[in-house]
Amino acid sequence: MNGNPIGFFDSGVGGTSVWKEVIELLPHENTIYLADSKHAPYGRKSKEEIIKLCIKNTEFLISQNCKLIAVPCNTATTNAISYLRAHYDLPFIGIEPAIKPAALKSDTKKIGILATKGTLSSKLFMDTQKEFTQHVNTIEVVGTGIVELIEAGKKDSEEMRDLLVSITEPFMISGIDYLVLGCSHYPYVKEILQELLPAQVRIIDSGAAVARQTAHILKSENLLNPTHQAGKHLLYSNLQIETLDYLTREIANREVCLLDF
Repeated sequence: MNGNPIGFFDSGVGGTSVWKEVIELLPHENTIYLADSKHAPYGRKSKEEIIKLCIKNTEFLISQNCKLIAVPCNTATTNAISYLRAHYDLPFIGIEPAIKPAALKSDTKKIGILATKGTLSSKLFMDTQKEFTQHVNTIEVVGTGIVELIEAGKKDSEEMRDLLVSITEPFMISGIDYLVLGCSHYPYVKEILQELLPAQVRIIDSGAAVARQTAHILKSENLLNPTHQAGKHLLYSNLQIETLDYLTREIANREVCLLDF
């Protein structure tokens, strides 16, 4: 079982930003990535719809003999991770916006949170925010349109830049010193965001934390792959493979496939 793959699913290609962090930290692990691009973005769907999609994704990855499932999707984690852990007998790694480190490190006590509507309205997000931002002013913005442009292969387009100019305006006005990216797609526009925001604003996401937690769980459950060979990676999309292929082109030992799912 130790040679079985780590499974990943996300509402599209965005979770590859987290997947890359995991395979960099764990280069000998095999992986399977499922991009549910047909149903992206999850952030506009109801909790019931999100759970239903997460069940379908999970059961596909289980059918592929995955030994652990990482959910690099903030909306899926905040709405469905508790259900998945209660109903399936394998480890799940979720992802949450990096509110805690931003709140603790902020000098201005003003932090921005850029996320989907589904994440911002979830109970898990609100509980996390309440716990760590009692003395911090949070400016929350829904990143409407970002996911769709990334899924369409337009992460570096003028259309994306124009959209981000509008989206970042509340952060510019409020004087934040940290911006938390609360969607796995958003690291793909981090460079544009950094150009638009004042130089003192630090942008953080949760990818590295997910990688560390994945390594910790594999080690504690005695599931690490003992081989010294480079891992092999199978990536699926159920809509089109062009964007998924483009975003992962620098990764060796990977195959990108269209899935009727």
